[in-house]
Order: sequence, then structure tokens, then C-alpha cells
Amino acid sequence: MQAIFHYTVSPGLQAKLAALESDWLSIADCAEADDARLQALLPEADVLWHVLKPVTAEVIAAAPRMRLIQKIGVGVNTIDQEAAQARGIAVCNMPETNSQAVAEATLMLMLAALRRATAFHAATAAGDGWRLDAADFDRVGELAGRCVGLVGHGAVARRLAPVLAALGARVVYTATAPKADAVAAWRDLPALLAESDVVSLHLPLTAGTAGLIDGEAIAAMKPGAVLVNTARGGLVDEAALVDALSSGRLRAAGLDVFAEEPVPAGNPLLKLDNVVLAPHVAWLTPETFDRSLGIAVENSRRINDGAALLHRVV
Repeated sequence: MQAIFHYTVSPGLQAKLAALESDWLSIADCAEADDARLQALLPEADVLWHVLKPVTAEVIAAAPRMRLIQKIGVGVNTIDQEAAQARGIAVCNMPETNSQAVAEATLMLMLAALRRATAFHAATAAGDGWRLDAADFDRVGELAGRCVGLVGHGAVARRLAPVLAALGARVVYTATAPKADAVAAWRDLPALLAESDVVSLHLPLTAGTAGLIDGEAIAAMKPGAVLVNTARGGLVDEAALVDALSSGRLRAAGLDVFAEEPVPAGNPLLKLDNVVLAPHVAWLTPETFDRSLGIAVENSRRINDGAALLHRVV
């Protein structure tokens, strides 16, 4: 069985892949930017281990032997599921393999946004750290005593809620309905937006959630609130967010995901000093890959043996 791991691999990850090969499984890595190599590999591929670069209908059509598209992660919005289904290709994801990493990165972005970490880093690195405008310290704050609103109640939000509470934050959440296992208080979305000092997004990108945090939702947020997004960029109207951050309507934002990725150089979010940015790497740790590759190999074995697949979406 021939698998393609469609991702730019580090030396450490390359060693992990080599150790996973066996008499029935061969793994070829392919950098996401190397379209020529992907096109050369697809005709012989049985399995695609997909990370972020979209799996389009054209990609699927170029792989006549393809039997499984295995998402390394949770969100499958980057896969043309209709094209896969039309070909009888299974699509699977892997819930919770990256939840710990994303939860930790979300907390990092909350703290960095509240404490202006990137602005203070830049000033200190430039030799201006001890010549800051005193007004900068009116724009920092602690999580303790603030209300944090979690939009969604999946694995990441469930990990975050008790940590935030332990730090002294008051935590509320919204979901389609209250959850029996929640340690936070349920609110509907309008109430959560109005009450929260920090709003953190933990939703998949679907037709129903696209643009959920639009201009109207941002206007409903508490003045001086912070928005954190480690879910999907398409959940947020970026133009409305830029306006709110530029005007001071919102205090800050911490963003790991964007409407267009890679982010174009002209995106105005890149020029704001009250935004903490990361390039969609909240999930990215060696520990995440250890958990993920185990499931990818297991599902590849199962498709090879004709067994039921784990976490099948299509």
C-alpha cells in the first residue's frame, strides 16, 4: 500500500515516517507547495494523509487508485467530500489528537493578547523596552477576574474550561444546547458575546458557521473585549475585525487561522500592534503527530484489510 503524507516534514518527523514503514506500507512525503511531486505520486497512491492544503476534485481525479483520504486533524472542510464520495473514497478524521496542543496554544494567545506580549517583545528587541508609553499599561490585564466565553464545547473547550477557572477566570460557553458534563455556565451566543471579556472560537467551519463572528456580532461584544481564534479563519469577518481593532472597539485579538492561508502580505491584520499572530500551528507539536500517525497507520491497515475504519466521515 502506498501512502502520501502531504506535508512539509521536519527531520524528526521524517524519522517517524521511516519507522512506520513496513512490508505492507510505504510512505512518501510531499511538501504542500510541491505540486509537481504530488502529481507524480498521485497515480500510484492508495491513501492520502492530508493536513491543510485543499484536496480538490482535481486532486482526487488524478488518483485512480485512491481508497482513503485520512485527515491529520479534525476539520474536513479542506476536502472535496462530494468528489470523494462519488469515487467511493473513504474520508476519515481523528478527533482529539490535537486537542491538547490547541488548548495550550489558545491559552497562550489569550495571555499574549491580554499582556501585549508581541508589542513588548518588539519594543524590547529594538532597545525601547524601557521607554514605553505609560499608556500601554492601561491596555494590559489578567485573565483572573475576567469572563471568558467559549464558542463551542468540543474537546479543546472542555480542556480549557477548568484551566481558565483555575486561573481565576469565570467561564461561560455556548453550544447548540447545554451539556451535562460542562464545568462552565451555558449562554446563548448573544448573551455570551455581551458578557465575555475574552471570546474564544472552537467550532468547525460549515455553511452554518461561516461568518458567524460578523460585524453585527463584533458590535455586540463587550467594549474592550479580546477575540481569540484557533478554529477556522472563515468563522470571522476579517474586515469587521480590523475595523474593531483599529478603532479600539476591541482591545486585542489572538489569531492562528485566517480567511485566506497563507496570509497575503497586504492583509491589514499583519500591521496592527494589538494582534498576536501565528501561522495555523496551534495543533503542531511532536506529540500531536505521535497520536495522529498512529491513527493514520491503523486506518491504512484497515482499508487494506477491508475492516471498518476509525472516525469515518464519508
